[in-house]
Amino acid sequence: MTRVAFYNSTAWRRLSRAFLMSKYYICERCGKPAEIAHHKTHLNPANINNPGIALNPAKLEALCLDCHNTEHFNAGGAISKGLAFTVEGDIRKEGIQ
Repeated sequence: MTRVAFYNSTAWRRLSRAFLMSKYYICERCGKPAEIAHHKTHLNPANINNPGIALNPAKLEALCLDCHNTEHFNAGGAISKGLAFTVEGDIRKEGIQ
């Protein structure tokens, strides 16, 4: 299964929503409103089909968009400074919803 197919699957959407509700939609890092159920173990072709990793709530973290972008994109400079990814995966200027 590809990452796109996984994140569009009914199983992931249900788990993600239930997990965020269990955390009251509060970011576990900064306390702002959480929007993303983040995998603590990054998914890759070797583990994406392992439900013990991909669909395990113990392997998730509730994050706001800023903390999620910092986790994935600020360390390695994946996109230009001043830009960030939206929940939908689109690029936007930081600070603009």
